[in-house]
Amino acid sequence: MTDADPASPAPPARAPAAPVGNLTAIDMFRGLTIIEVVAHHSTGVMLRYLDPASTAHLYTLILNRTLHFAVPAFVFLSAVVLTRSLLKRFEPRRYFWRRLTRGGWPYLLWSVLYALWYVWTDQRLPESLTDPARWRDWLLYGKASYHLYFLLVALEVYVVLPLMLPLARRKPSITAALIFGATLQLGLYLLNREVLRLPFPASTVLWYMLPITLGVAVGARLDEFPAWWRRRRWVLLPVLTLAFSLYLPEALAYARGERVTPIVYSGLSWVYTSLTALALLGLAFRVQRSASTVRLTVALLGTVSLQVYLIHPALLQALERWDAPQGAPWQVALTMLGYFLLALGIPALLGRALLNTRLSTWLFGR
Repeated sequence: MTDADPASPAPPARAPAAPVGNLTAIDMFRGLTIIEVVAHHSTGVMLRYLDPASTAHLYTLILNRTLHFAVPAFVFLSAVVLTRSLLKRFEPRRYFWRRLTRGGWPYLLWSVLYALWYVWTDQRLPESLTDPARWRDWLLYGKASYHLYFLLVALEVYVVLPLMLPLARRKPSITAALIFGATLQLGLYLLNREVLRLPFPASTVLWYMLPITLGVAVGARLDEFPAWWRRRRWVLLPVLTLAFSLYLPEALAYARGERVTPIVYSGLSWVYTSLTALALLGLAFRVQRSASTVRLTVALLGTVSLQVYLIHPALLQALERWDAPQGAPWQVALTMLGYFLLALGIPALLGRALLNTRLSTWLFGR
């Protein structure tokens, strides 16, 4: 969702599309994660049309909660690619201008567009557009639409990363960063619970310091990461499996509105999502040289992940309003599979078609 290109005084009006031969593990990671995002939101829609007491609802809910790692994964990747870039060259004025135009502008634009969309589709009252309190929440906490908080978190990540450059220059071990990041994350959780009491902490950078710290360490040692992952995966994958087995019951209870212990649920979520991000990057490096059609398709999706991320919620909502899923569970599943493919494919095709155009720069900041 972010890039590691060196900063420039102004965003280029035209950015070259990624040729198929130049697709990287980073593109693969973005592609895998954006597929997860759309699948997560599609299963969220599907749950509304299944009997809560049915087996189909349970399996769909399990899949939905399993696919709840996109934002931490994208935050992790942002830290990886920007740390690598900043270690090569950091010029504050150019860096922050680049981040403002490529991150701040799309966030503001799409917050306004979604505010209008929700009113136009009768999901909010027209008076909400003239309510300063609503605009405060929409812009300060990413609440103009349920997915836009990621762009706000990304903007905060851009501010935090230069402060972590001294750490990155020391090239900390990835294992040590995992332990330190988990400790830091716990401390920030307690700070918010006892002192800050932010109304939407998960919409702030404080909630993602574990993936950020991990991303800084990986970004500083990215050339070494594939070998590190091959050595450590035999330990990390069982730990990930254990974390998932503990996280899933808590996540299911939380989704059902049952009582959970916040620090337990949040802690398990941080560990599960951060280890999943590491595993995804390891997978991306493993398959990046494959010439398979699936690999190329996923990597190409990664080159337009931001475009898909911004557009797909509106498409899912439009499709649901046009023809809501109905019938037996298999019919609901088949309908949602079609909607998933449309919500993924249409924005991706549009994004690729608009690459190298000024309209793309205005709409998506790139």
